[in-house]
This record gives sequence, structure tokens and C-alpha cells, in this order.
Amino acid sequence: MDEVIVAAGPGIPDGLRIPAAELTEQFSRSPGPGGQSVNTTDSRVQLRFDLGTTASLTEAQRSRALERLAPRLVGTELVIEASEHRSQWRNRAAARQRLAELLRESLIPQPQRRATKPTRGSQRRRLAAKTQRSQLKQTRRRPGPE
Repeated sequence: MDEVIVAAGPGIPDGLRIPAAELTEQFSRSPGPGGQSVNTTDSRVQLRFDLGTTASLTEAQRSRALERLAPRLVGTELVIEASEHRSQWRNRAAARQRLAELLRESLIPQPQRRATKPTRGSQRRRLAAKTQRSQLKQTRRRPGPE
């Protein structure tokens, strides 16, 4: 397998190439049914990509990816497992595809929030609801000594 190519998009204007040297693959036996070769072939793939040491990402991209993928990281390593196919080659391709999708989604910049003012109508409705609620609570009170 070769390098992982992430297509150009928001946050990645020129696309991204991750060389195969920065990826680590481990193979193990895949669980579940599979036929005669199920206990003899190592078809499950565990793909590891270290976000902290990669030269493929800029500093801004690295910090954004580390922040967004934090729940999935082991240290600074992103670990992806693929075992849905019976073929090791297809599982390797699926893991690399998943890595590309995760990186693409994590590198999209957050849109800037535009501050807005509430409309006059919404302000009026809010104040009317407050006065109605206040009147309701006043009617629940114990009558005064009059």
C-alpha cells in the first residue's frame, strides 16, 4: 500500500499526502465467522498515525486535528481498526480510507460566529411571557391582610 491522499477541501486547500513511512500497520486475526481460513489468516488491520510527529501537517492543522480527534487519540496517535472484510488487502484499504475521512473532517475550520441582536418581536414576546408568568404566580399567593 502506498501513501494516504486526502482530497483538497476546506482547511486543506492543496490536499494532503501522508507518506507510507508515517503509518504503522499491525495485523491480527479477525473475530467472527469466516470459513476455513478464519483461524489462520491475519486479516484485521490496526493502522496507527502519529499526529504529534508527522511532517505532513502544518502547525495550525496539527493543533486543530489534535483538538478535534482528542477522544479517539492514544497519546498523540490515531488508531484505526478495520476488520469488516475477509481480505487483509481490503481491510488495509478500508483503514486508509477511514483515516483520510477522519483527517478531512477534523481539519475543516469552525465557521466564525456572527453576533446578532434579538428582533423587536422576539423581545416583545419574551417580555409578554415574563409578565404573564409573573401574574400567574401573583394569583397563587396567599391573600394579604386587607
